[in-house]
Amino acid sequence: MTDHLLRDLAPITDEAWKLIDAEARERLTPNLAGRRLVDWTGPHGWTYSATDLGRVQPIETTLGGGTGEEIAQRLVLPVSEFRVPFTVSRAELANASRGAKNLDLDDLGRAAWRAAECENATILHGRKSAGIIGISEAASGPAQALGTDTASFPHAVAVAVDRLRQAGVDGPYALAIDPEGFTRIAESTEPGRSLLGHLQQILDGEVVRAPGITGGVVLSRRGGDFALDVAQDFAIGYSHHDADTIHLYLEEAFTFHVVEPDAAVALTS
Repeated sequence: MTDHLLRDLAPITDEAWKLIDAEARERLTPNLAGRRLVDWTGPHGWTYSATDLGRVQPIETTLGGGTGEEIAQRLVLPVSEFRVPFTVSRAELANASRGAKNLDLDDLGRAAWRAAECENATILHGRKSAGIIGISEAASGPAQALGTDTASFPHAVAVAVDRLRQAGVDGPYALAIDPEGFTRIAESTEPGRSLLGHLQQILDGEVVRAPGITGGVVLSRRGGDFALDVAQDFAIGYSHHDADTIHLYLEEAFTFHVVEPDAAVALTS
């Protein structure tokens, strides 16, 4: 158990912790779309603070001696900590000690949804406050209009795939799209086949529903183009409690960077 999470201080039994952790995994896993599409490394541990970018930046061209001395600083991408608070009822956890398995953990469900949205949006769109440039921001070419009619989706995706191929970026490819767009794709049919099946055929890959993003992005799944570096994967920590409520949080520490901007095409809705 990680000390900084302070779980030992929470008035929660081991059995209740197991139920809470299991519920968090169940709620998080289906919605963590971004990490399914990129190279995931870690967890490196809570003390991991930055990813080495393998580059330097000159910061001083002379040390005063006039003989060509210089100072260059190594460039790193700092890890950011993402935390979403939630609460659980002490009375409900008391039911767990009596053997109840179907606990009311709706606020945990809300926090898990928000945490997944946050990670997906950071990977796909970036997060300026954390110094992270996302896939759609870093994409080297102009965005491709997806259109408002699902009939235009195959053309937009095919154009994006062709642009990737022309850039020398191999597949297979994937389409990450916001939940509304995914629902429209899943509901739509074409003569003799589903729209989802048609898009998968164009991509030679999958269409991924990504909560938290706007529009979409077509990207290569060949590997080596996008890096998600995780210090601590999702974990639940303890904040404080009162007579009725225990205050907990979902926490993740990570950073993300795009290695090859040519490996993605942003789609606007």
